[in-house]
Amino acid sequence: MSGDPGPINAEANTAAPAAPPPVPRWKVPLYIGASVMFFLTQGLGLNLAFANLTQIQGTIAATTTESAWLSAAYMAPNVSLAIALVKIRLQYGVRNFAEVSILGFVVASLLNLFVSDLHSAIVVRFLSGIAGAPLSTLGFLYMLEAFEPAKKLTIGVSLAMTNTLLAAPITRLVSPSLLDYGEWRGLYTLEMALALLVMPIIYLLPLTPPPRMKVIVFGDIISYLLVAVAFGSLAIVLSVGRLYWWLEVPWLGVLLSVSIATLTLAIVIELRRPTPLIDVRWLLCPEILHLTGILLVFRMIAAEQTSVIMTFYQNAVGLLYDQLAMLYWIILAFSVIGGLICTVLMSYGLSWQIQFVALVMMGAGSFMDSQVTTLTRPEQMYLSQALVAAGAALFLPPSMSQGFKAAFSKGAPYLVTFFVVFTFTQSIGGLIGSAFYGTLITIREKFHSAVLTEHVLLTNPDVAHRVGQLSSSYGRVIGDSALLKGEGLALLGAQVTREANTLAYSDAFFVAGVIAVVSLAGLSLHVFYRFIKARLVDDRPQTMASNP
Repeated sequence: MSGDPGPINAEANTAAPAAPPPVPRWKVPLYIGASVMFFLTQGLGLNLAFANLTQIQGTIAATTTESAWLSAAYMAPNVSLAIALVKIRLQYGVRNFAEVSILGFVVASLLNLFVSDLHSAIVVRFLSGIAGAPLSTLGFLYMLEAFEPAKKLTIGVSLAMTNTLLAAPITRLVSPSLLDYGEWRGLYTLEMALALLVMPIIYLLPLTPPPRMKVIVFGDIISYLLVAVAFGSLAIVLSVGRLYWWLEVPWLGVLLSVSIATLTLAIVIELRRPTPLIDVRWLLCPEILHLTGILLVFRMIAAEQTSVIMTFYQNAVGLLYDQLAMLYWIILAFSVIGGLICTVLMSYGLSWQIQFVALVMMGAGSFMDSQVTTLTRPEQMYLSQALVAAGAALFLPPSMSQGFKAAFSKGAPYLVTFFVVFTFTQSIGGLIGSAFYGTLITIREKFHSAVLTEHVLLTNPDVAHRVGQLSSSYGRVIGDSALLKGEGLALLGAQVTREANTLAYSDAFFVAGVIAVVSLAGLSLHVFYRFIKARLVDDRPQTMASNP
């Protein structure tokens, strides 16, 4: 998941003279539909290139490694813009904010139609990353606009978080038709069409304007630029580090050093400011550190579905998106079902109970996937991926709701600090998950390949028989027995590589399951600790009363 969810309406975080009138009932579905459109527009812009790098790299004359820069260029500016957008919206007004955001996205979408090579594609993706960030903010605002204040942090947050899960499976469903239509331009013709569709929403379905206030000062600009450089450099390292390999090229270390240095400088500056952009001390309090850990764990487990499944079928099995359509329909359907169930449960005040069930579901799905073989087909993963999709939809909303409540209890300025947490854990956390599993798969594939290769000896009668079987199909065109045997060994080597690759993906699924189980144990211990602490606090007044 990338991009920010945006702050909630200013009536919730700013003292307004009077509460705004409730939205008429007939407008509620319109605001919900508008929110879905904004999230889809932003999400498709993010995922279309990432999900189709293999298919479009020939169009822009790029290698696999070079095409990874398209994702890096998009994420570099996108991961930090949530921090700036909170104050920009408060100072310049939601209407101006929305108009400029939509216009910028339309222009960026149009530029995609003029891409002709890798360099122009990288530039346009960088601009798209800037232009796309506000759209999820608008999607969040429109969803919350549909509900009364008492339901914004339950129903509103849950439905908004569900919307963030829709773009990834939809991208895989529509990509084959778009690629047939026009490759790169086909993909981004849809993005441009969606941008033009959402533009009238700003005028036909306006948001409640919050009171404006001057909240941006020069120190905020300096701090944001430092954080943007830090997060952007880290995003580039995580996006392309696995392909260049982490310790092979010096500039990866330089970028990582720049990220650490600029983030450290930003922290030092913020600690000395009387009115900081980011309250570092609040970030380091136990409650926020706990929330950060929860959100990072979610991204690590959810990456099993967003990253590992896609590459498993492409690299290990050799299936394309049109052959996986039913699998992605199931993922989409159960994401929606899980989100709706979470909405109902949160309206009853449930929180950790939802996350407990979600972790069980995601862990069970991951362990089921760890049994994959080279003969595994999508229908064998329908149940496991349905569990992971529903679990992901259940897990995130309670944490987001807790984060918003913690920020509002401290005051409006803490919203910016909260979005540092959310941006780091979701945008950067998603990149960490993808890089972690990609690296794990590469390392484990080498390990399994070495183990399997040790047993490929022609002195073994079974191996010799298998080589003979594989080479027999070339017997009519290759007369030299040595060349024929060499061809059989090459084919056997390809099979060994495929088996090693499949075993590596099995290890990745197993690790995702282990992370879910460890997280479940941690959640259980945390709930038990809170229960004991609450009992001790309740018993203390009784003890004092009995011993005056």
